[in-house]
Parts: sequence; structure tokens; C-alpha cells
Amino acid sequence: MRYLAFDLGAESGRAIIGTLEDARLTLEEVYRFPNEPVRIPDGLHWDVLRLFHEMKEGLRRAAARYGTGLKSLAVDTWGVDFGLLGEKDVLLGNPYHYRDDRTRGMMEEAFKVVPREEIFSQTGIQFMPINSLYQLLAWRQQQPAMLSQAQTLLMMPDLFNFFFTGIKAGEFTNASTTQMYNPRTGTWATGMLEKLGLPVAILPAINPPGTIVGQILPRVARETGAGEIAVIAPGSHDTASAVAAVPAAGPDYMYISCGTWSLVGVEVREPVINEQTLSLNFTNEGGVGGTFRLLKNVTGLWLVQECRRTWERQGEALSYGELTTLAREASPLTAVIDPDHPAFLNPEDMPAAIQAYCRETGQPVPQTKGEIVRCALESLALKYRWVLEKLEGILGKELPVIHMVGGGTRNELLCRFTASATGRPVVAGPVEATAAGNLLVQAMAMGEVGSLNEARKIVRRSFALKTYEAEKTDVWEEKYEAFIRLLA
Repeated sequence: MRYLAFDLGAESGRAIIGTLEDARLTLEEVYRFPNEPVRIPDGLHWDVLRLFHEMKEGLRRAAARYGTGLKSLAVDTWGVDFGLLGEKDVLLGNPYHYRDDRTRGMMEEAFKVVPREEIFSQTGIQFMPINSLYQLLAWRQQQPAMLSQAQTLLMMPDLFNFFFTGIKAGEFTNASTTQMYNPRTGTWATGMLEKLGLPVAILPAINPPGTIVGQILPRVARETGAGEIAVIAPGSHDTASAVAAVPAAGPDYMYISCGTWSLVGVEVREPVINEQTLSLNFTNEGGVGGTFRLLKNVTGLWLVQECRRTWERQGEALSYGELTTLAREASPLTAVIDPDHPAFLNPEDMPAAIQAYCRETGQPVPQTKGEIVRCALESLALKYRWVLEKLEGILGKELPVIHMVGGGTRNELLCRFTASATGRPVVAGPVEATAAGNLLVQAMAMGEVGSLNEARKIVRRSFALKTYEAEKTDVWEEKYEAFIRLLA
């Protein structure tokens, strides 16, 4: 049986076919397209109509290749962003991008009405200005007339499912990222939302991962030549799909799903919502198979992506491989940054922002491209160690191995730095963990895979993994102490 995964990230989207045969999963990318946000006078938006057009092209190519052998499709995307549908299901404008600055100050506005502690008790979610809760507050304050027209709120993958099927439904893992969902009750946190004056009637019913949403619309089938194909809600938050494909054989490990963001955490059976996780600003997001992901959102390779974009605008286009080579040749551990400092959320010039941070904190200022990229990668590895130590404290046990999955595993330098900074072996792979998790949840929905554990066995059989061991840990130990002082 063959399945089609649409995996949309902050830079690009892919249509990937997964074939499951003899308990092995093979992946075939049939289409790739850019995901470029668009800035207009009112802010930064996702170009969802273009994205859906590209997804239909991916479906057309998949159908042309495999015809009726294609059994289902599923969409995963990033979290927190959403679209609003009005009367007769009209889309009320292109969804805003989470890096748009209209949410500035919204957390503080929320805390005036509902205390920070109550919001965390209700949702268990890390406080970030990009969260859906503060985006919806921005709608209420800045565009109340348009918000009053909204009849349905759909998270990004749910919106694409609606475009494919005409069916409006939510999905657990992405709903859990909003800071509007109560993981203890398994429902929207309606009482809290009503206190904040936010509409609750627009929130859809929530389905678990592996739910068959419906069949593609006849007109979509005609446009693409796809025939009758089921649309399945996978772990529609991309990290939920990626974690489903972590090739762990035992329970004690930390995962890092590394791409534009680094999601650093553990898998638990129940959300961990207490004073400790509140003080550390950890998050409890939904997972596949009745699990939760206790984790920290850490700014990831966004730092390097934005450096590359800045240098390209300045007339020097370098590949990620070239930047990594320059970083490898640069002097080690000269300066570090806190990757999650607000200065790095969306600066106009990332290299300049990194240099300014180092200057303002009294450190040597990286000058060359290699020094700047190395500073970013080493700082990420040190932040991963900080999260590891906090997780071990919360759980009261050691996490002896780190599983790193996603596109970030292509960066061998980051994998090596992570092993050395943490003193733990890093098992890297699969690169396409999100697509693999998406496809395997489809197979679970179709009855071809029986459980999450079975899915992970398939991942171990199907993909090459590489283990990195710690090196020169004494040097990293010294720099970690400086890093901790920096955070303080």
C-alpha cells in the first residue's frame, strides 16, 4: 500500500510517497515547492492558496505515477497558526504568520485578565508570543469586526484538510499547541477563553491522530486525476509526526526534532503541569498513540537560515554545506548566545543581531561567516544540554541517549557539538522523520501497522542511523558554565 504525505515546513513543502512492504518503509519525494510568506501593509501572511495549489500539483504527480495504488493522503504543518472561515465557509483573509509582530504585548494583556499561573494550569503550554491564544487576542483587539464574522477556526493542517474534503474538523496534536486546549480534560479551555473575551463557538471538534477525515472532493479528484483517496489526520503538528518516527527501542531517551525550530523533549503518558514546569516554561503538547510531548521549544536552525538569507541579499549565495565547512574551520567556543533571546525572533539582519548580542554581553565578537555560524551551532548544543538537565530534574531519572531527527541531522557539526556538549551519545536519523511519522500514522489508520511501537520498529529497519560520541567534554564543560551565567 502506498500513502502520500504532505509535509509543510517554514521554508518548503514536500509531497512524499511512502511504500510499506515487508515491514520496511521507503520514501519517494515526488514534488517540492517553496513556502514563502508574503508581507503586505497589514502584516506577514502565509500564502495558503498558493500552497494548496502546489499540494494539488503534488497529488496530481503522485496519482499520475501510482493511480489507484495511492490509498490516502495526510497533511502535517507547523503549529500555532490558523485560518478563519466566515459565512458559507469563506476564508477571511490569508492566515497570519507567527512571526508577524501584531502579537507584541498580547501576553501581558492576557495576564491582566487571567493570571499566568492559571493559563498554564489550564493548558500546560510554554509561554511564547506566537501562540494561537495571543494571535486570537490580537484579532479581537485589532480587527474585531472581522473576528465577529468568523464561524470556524481551523489550524493550518485542518484548513488544508477542509480544502481537500470540505469537512471542518480539528486534530489533537495541533490543537494542543494553541495554548487554548486543556490536556487534562481533553477539551478546549472554554472557561479561560470566555474570561479573555474570545469566541469559543468557532473552535472545531477535535479528533485523535489517525482519524479518517473523509474523501477528497470530486472536483479535487477530477483536477488531479487522483480518484477516491481518503484524507487522514496524522500527528498533524509536524513535531508530533517526527516524534512518532523516533527510532527508540526503550523508554529512556531525549529527542531533538531539529529544523527551523528545535523541539527538545521526552515522551510521557500524562501531561506534567506543575510549578517546576511552569517556572522552566516547558510545554506539554499532544503526541501520537495517547502520548504527550514534554518539551522545550528552542530556536533551531532558523539562526543559520536567516544568516544565509541575509548574506544572499548582500550578494553572496552560500549553500548550507559551504556554511558548515566555514564553521568547521573557525575557532571553537569563542562566544555563545542564548538562541531564544528575543533579539533573534525575527531580526532584519541575523548576523548583525548575533554580533550585537556578543558585543553587549562582553564577549569576543564573531567576524567571519564561519565564526558566526559556529557560534550559532555551538550555542544550540549548549541550550540542548540545559534542556536535558532540566528534563532529568523534572523526571527524576537520567536520559542516557539523545535521538536527533529531522533535517538538522544533515548538519554533522551540530550532531557532534550536541554529543560533546551533553556528554551523551547522539543517534541521528531519520532525516525525513516527519514524513515517515505522517506516513506510518496513515498506515495505522488503515490497519496495516498495529501500534506506535511497531511503527518505530519499522523506522529502525528502514533508515540508516549514525551515532556520534562526545569529544573534548572538559572544554565544553567550561563553556557551559559561561553559558549558564549568560542565561542568568
